Amino acid sequence: MNVPLWLWFAVIGLILLMLTFDLVAHRRAHVISVREAAIWSAVWVLMGVAFGGVVWLGYGAEFGQQYFAGYVIEKSLAVDNVFVWAIIFAFFGVPREFQHRVLFLGVLGALVFRGIFIAAGSAIIASAEWVLYLFAAFLIFTGYKMLKQRNEHIDPEKSRTLKLFRRYVPMTDAFYGQRLLIRKKGVLLATPLLAVLVMVEVTDIVFAVDSIPAIFAVTDEVFLVFTANAFAILGLRAMYFLLADLIHRFIYLKVGLSLVLVWVGIKMLLKVDVFYIPTAISLGVIITILAISIGASLLATRGEERRALPGPLTSPFRRATPEEFEDLQPVWGRKGVAAGTDPRNDT
Repeated sequence: MNVPLWLWFAVIGLILLMLTFDLVAHRRAHVISVREAAIWSAVWVLMGVAFGGVVWLGYGAEFGQQYFAGYVIEKSLAVDNVFVWAIIFAFFGVPREFQHRVLFLGVLGALVFRGIFIAAGSAIIASAEWVLYLFAAFLIFTGYKMLKQRNEHIDPEKSRTLKLFRRYVPMTDAFYGQRLLIRKKGVLLATPLLAVLVMVEVTDIVFAVDSIPAIFAVTDEVFLVFTANAFAILGLRAMYFLLADLIHRFIYLKVGLSLVLVWVGIKMLLKVDVFYIPTAISLGVIITILAISIGASLLATRGEERRALPGPLTSPFRRATPEEFEDLQPVWGRKGVAAGTDPRNDT
């Protein structure tokens, strides 16, 4: 697949443009409604599908199918990531109007880290093809482990990341709007939102360890691996606000995801020396597994209403008072909040 340099720059430019537009559209802290989340989800999905259509028309059906296979894998695995975010937000008691900013920064970081992982994975495979055996074995083992632990959930209180953060980073006991850092009495302090952002970023890195090998099982093209990841990740924020209150209904999703990982692991294992499973068949199997697991989940839980994950009985963090905002000092040497503005919307 011969991808000119200008196309790489065009895709990256499009991604940055959409991120900028998204940031401007959500520059003010507000609660994202289901309707707004549904609209944005549709926009991101349409972009991902449209880009796949461009690949199909420009490079042929095989590469188009490889892109869509990678996109579906990344999008489906991302749903599990969304559920982990919901658990983290519930644990910290993060107000809904502040969640979008954290997820925006989290997705931005995810794009950077996944780009690094994709480049490293491509270089490793190119220099030592036998690594594919390790990737395949890892995917099969991960799928088995996910199936075995399908009813277990992350416990933020036991997170090593959070323990290390609390030990080494001084943190306030209050949310200061959407700020990640504040300065009081000359001391630079993290707000709870920074701790949340760190946990979101670390969990995405953990998920990337599964998803990157999985997408390499369906395509060796770095351009397709990157773009499928990017367009799948870009819609995660909207997907979170759309699905976070429906976690309890996807009771068989982890079963489907574990089977997908096992399937792509087997495909990768076979394609090294034995048999190459056509991409169209692989894509069909992946879509079928996911459709059955999602359909069975919704059927088994029909009639259940949307509901948020239960948080702690008492919120671990409070909102800063206007008087506390007035006591803040510039973090990066800029002037404080101007009179007449609402500090809760300040970044």
